[in-house]
Amino acid sequence: MKVGYKYASPSRCTQVNNQTTLGLSPDLSRDEKVSFCGKLNHPLLFRDAMLMLREIVISDAGKKQKERTDYFTWLNEEIERRVKVHKEYMPNVRESLKKKMDSYDFELSSKKNEINQLLNIQKNLQKQIDQYDAWRDYYKIERDFWKFIKDRDYNLWFVLDPVITVHKDQVSFEAFSVDESIYGCLSVSMDEFDLLQAPQLGTTNIDFSAKLEKEMQRFRSYTDVTLSVNPEGFTIDNDIVPEYIEKKIDLPETWIKGFNQVSSAAALSGTELELSPSDMYDICAFLRKHKEKKSPRYMKWILEPGQRIQIIFEPFGTILTLNAIYQGRQRREEKIWGRRRWLVVEKLIPLSQAFYVRILGFGMPQFIRADMGTMQMTVGFSSWSSNDWVKGTAFNIMAGFTGGGCYKDIYKLMKDQRCLSMEEISAHLPGQKSDKIKSGIGMLFRRGEGYFDIINDKVRFRHLCNTPIPEELYEVSDIETDVQKYSESTFDNMKVRYSHKQEFIFTTIYNSDSTEIVIDQDGQITKIDCSCQQFKRGERNLSEPCAHILALYVASYKLLKLKNLEYEKEYKINDIMEMLL
Repeated sequence: MKVGYKYASPSRCTQVNNQTTLGLSPDLSRDEKVSFCGKLNHPLLFRDAMLMLREIVISDAGKKQKERTDYFTWLNEEIERRVKVHKEYMPNVRESLKKKMDSYDFELSSKKNEINQLLNIQKNLQKQIDQYDAWRDYYKIERDFWKFIKDRDYNLWFVLDPVITVHKDQVSFEAFSVDESIYGCLSVSMDEFDLLQAPQLGTTNIDFSAKLEKEMQRFRSYTDVTLSVNPEGFTIDNDIVPEYIEKKIDLPETWIKGFNQVSSAAALSGTELELSPSDMYDICAFLRKHKEKKSPRYMKWILEPGQRIQIIFEPFGTILTLNAIYQGRQRREEKIWGRRRWLVVEKLIPLSQAFYVRILGFGMPQFIRADMGTMQMTVGFSSWSSNDWVKGTAFNIMAGFTGGGCYKDIYKLMKDQRCLSMEEISAHLPGQKSDKIKSGIGMLFRRGEGYFDIINDKVRFRHLCNTPIPEELYEVSDIETDVQKYSESTFDNMKVRYSHKQEFIFTTIYNSDSTEIVIDQDGQITKIDCSCQQFKRGERNLSEPCAHILALYVASYKLLKLKNLEYEKEYKINDIMEMLL
């Protein structure tokens, strides 16, 4: 999807005495002309949070070919070494060797019986000539050099400007990493600002360049900082407004889909753990000091009700005991991959009052929220570095956001109200069924016209792009169609069993494929299995489920509130219906 941005001027910082204005230029190609001007009460806190957000934007944890920055040093030393070798063996050495080779060529024509022997001598002499040639592999070195430049600088131009949304109660900054594995959202409460003018609500991209990043690093405690989002741009020192800046970027489809899938994942229920800054420091300190060189590379969280949380770091086998107490009702173990990406929150440790970690289950994303008072930073991680938000689970299906539902009603309502909880949306649309409302909310997310605020558990209105997203990026997928088809026959052979571990075990059969899901009392999936070929060929976990598992999950989630079930007794759907009646 090709997207063009247009800015009245570059974003810049201006300073007069101790008064600093952080001027952010909004995208003028959008319909809503967003503007905002307010003095920050905690400028250093805002500075560090925004610098961290930029780190998320440019982060790329994907595997790369190992290339060192000392390549230039090595190249210069190699050239000097070969020149010295060349000077040591004078040029006439090469000439004499060439004459010898010619003489032996003459003898080869007259002495057929010595051909094999002379050919070997020729090869050896040629090797000696090549050995004394200082530039014999110059072009290979040159190719390696340009490949190094390309690999080093390729992603520098592909920095996607953050999305800023001015709400009634807060200003939010959203960003998505280049490798599509990390999502970041900085929410700044209106209580943080002394407003200097009435804000104009809406969403826009902002020009956030590397130069602006360096200027923000100069913020100090003794300076007063004003955040200004001005559609008219910002003048330079001689009061001349620079020419308009235009950027054209070809956004990958997976980047857009992934950005929108984050909201569906954030709406899922999971286990939330409250960690102190010292707990998060211990985790980051271990990751910083220990670099794993072999598999497995995960950290396993041991959660015992009423006990301190423990983390086992593999492959070291080291156990880290946190101060945080697990408040859940059931023991669980959670494995997390891609753990080194957690280091992006390291800068927020001295600024935060607490960290909240939401774990959704094995093979599922994790969310970390840093509570900084009037500012909240939410960071979402895909299940592991090489698994982006699109390759894995269809989170919208698991959250019940399938189909289009009453999307038009949802869009009109959210554009007017801007921020509502799902219960409030249902109250505003009393004539609509709950599943239609949920589907409409999901379509709002998939079209990039809203996102889920995990802090307040609310849906917020926001346009991700300045042009409508192409239909093929949000249309109903094949797996959704399959899930809807299988859902019609899910209850035909569905059975439920309540184990002594206080877990619900749901099983059913689709044609000849048997499917099983185990869900604990907290509503989290602890085990899945299916006999179909699609599931067997994949990762065999929630990072890549089949349509059978998703259909069974959607149906079983409605039955998690069943009570008074006998342990290990198998209930058919007719038995369950009699209990409900």
